[in-house]
Amino acid sequence: MPHRIKALYLRHRALIHAYLSMTGGSAGRLVLSLVYFIAVANTLAIADFGLFATASAAGIMISRVLAFGFMSPLYRVATVKPLLVGTYSAGFLVGAVLSLPLIAISCAITFLALFSRDMAAGTFAAFMLAEILCWRGLETAVIVLNGLGRFGRGALLVVIGTAIRTAAALLLALLPWKTLEAWSYLYLLANALGLLVALLWFYPPVRLRWQPRLYFRRWADSVSVAGAEVLFYIQSEFDKIAVLAIGGPAVSGLYAILMRLADLTALPVRSFNTLLVQRIMRTPEAIARWRVRLSIELLVALASFAAIAAMAFYLWVFPDGLGRNVSAAAPIVAMIVLVPSFRNLIEYHSELLYATGRTVRRMLNLLIAGVVKVGLLVLLLQTTADVTTWAPALNGIFLVLYALSFGLTYSALRKPADRVI
Repeated sequence: MPHRIKALYLRHRALIHAYLSMTGGSAGRLVLSLVYFIAVANTLAIADFGLFATASAAGIMISRVLAFGFMSPLYRVATVKPLLVGTYSAGFLVGAVLSLPLIAISCAITFLALFSRDMAAGTFAAFMLAEILCWRGLETAVIVLNGLGRFGRGALLVVIGTAIRTAAALLLALLPWKTLEAWSYLYLLANALGLLVALLWFYPPVRLRWQPRLYFRRWADSVSVAGAEVLFYIQSEFDKIAVLAIGGPAVSGLYAILMRLADLTALPVRSFNTLLVQRIMRTPEAIARWRVRLSIELLVALASFAAIAAMAFYLWVFPDGLGRNVSAAAPIVAMIVLVPSFRNLIEYHSELLYATGRTVRRMLNLLIAGVVKVGLLVLLLQTTADVTTWAPALNGIFLVLYALSFGLTYSALRKPADRVI
């Protein structure tokens, strides 16, 4: 057995080291994200935290329109043709500028439809700038670093960006102005600083070259990926907006706390997804066998379940262990122990379709899943406002979404992939 383990290690040594580099960053990010979450959730009132989480979710969804998804060709080029990173970086910058009018219109509509009664326009604009330009810009630098195989630097950049956010949250806790408006400007400043660090010290030195003939060949893939990204985050984040619209800021705050705790379990899984995507891009037959497919699904599910179960146990033993406001959600965490597994598996399915070049089908699948999720969630919240009723029901909703995603994803893998490189 030791010889078999050694042989397995030697065969996959580079992959194991890359994963350890990324999970090392994820571990650091997990600790910082937890401190950040505790500071913000317990400094702001629960209703204000709900508004912040919902505005942040809206910003994340809209940020996927930035550059019309051109970070996808940028990532593919960094992975397989790194000498073209400078050329595609220029395309990304031009695409980002061209996408700004659409982003501005989307933000205005979102504000007027959902936030104008509860949040000042300046506060909302600060959150949007932070998420759409600053943090998405930092994420693009991480995407390029990962594509180049510089996983350690990419992980370090994410940790630094999260650390800056955490420092801003701790500063808010020390300030006499613990308002949503004060937090919005601190949040914008922190994210802008993170973007500056990414551009000055982490983005690989490249020569920007404008080659539009190369970009047009990737246009369909870029736009379909942008659409899929928007739909993915509608599927994963729109629930916060629906809860705000139906239940109000207080209920959305409680829901946001639960989903944030569930989301923390996804950090190690996303590191795994990044490496798997690159492996499949190079060797598509890696996931051809059902035994491999189901083994990966089981691994993702068990890792996610173990993480949320550990958190539920901790909050059962120490209800105030994450702060006064979070303690209100402590007994409810045990009611949603299956949600992280299903959420992370749906995200894995999306990455699987992206890795195999099925970007249009990915977009269609996410649209279907998003519509079903919002419909089920609205139906649930209109039926009951009692958290002890709707929280356990979330397990059933995400089970339905997972089953739908499973069927749509693996039926798509039987068909030829779209050409992307």
